[in-house]
Amino acid sequence: MAVSYMTEEGYNKILEEINYLETIKRPEISAQIAEAREKGDLSENAEYDAAKEAQGMMEAKLAQLKALISNARLIDESRIKTDAIQIMNKVTLKNRKNNMKMTYTLVSDSEANLKENKIAISTPIAKGLIGKKVGDVVDIKVPSGVMSFEVLDISI
Repeated sequence: MAVSYMTEEGYNKILEEINYLETIKRPEISAQIAEAREKGDLSENAEYDAAKEAQGMMEAKLAQLKALISNARLIDESRIKTDAIQIMNKVTLKNRKNNMKMTYTLVSDSEANLKENKIAISTPIAKGLIGKKVGDVVDIKVPSGVMSFEVLDISI
């Protein structure tokens, strides 16, 4: 697995989720399996099958999160600059086609959340913005075609 860069906040969120899965979810699922097992014949027991499937999915998620943490490198947020766009910058853009303004924060893949306007550094838009400065106009190829943006502001 590749190195994943993340903020301390993102790292701590993943640790919290691992703790939740191990201390709350795992015992809940084990109890469901034990309860289903007590009901007798396991070959036709849908509750048992569902609980075992939930256990498998939870364990897979837990393994994925632990792998992510083991390969994590924390970003030193004190060293982030705003002279050119880089990871952890908040970028205000103007879509040159419709003049709409939007603000995104460029984050690691594991911290991306469109509802919070956090886009992954690996997305076409983020890749196209890296290294650009305020006032730059950039044309970025996206699945729907080419979008033209003007960089209005770079902040932390």
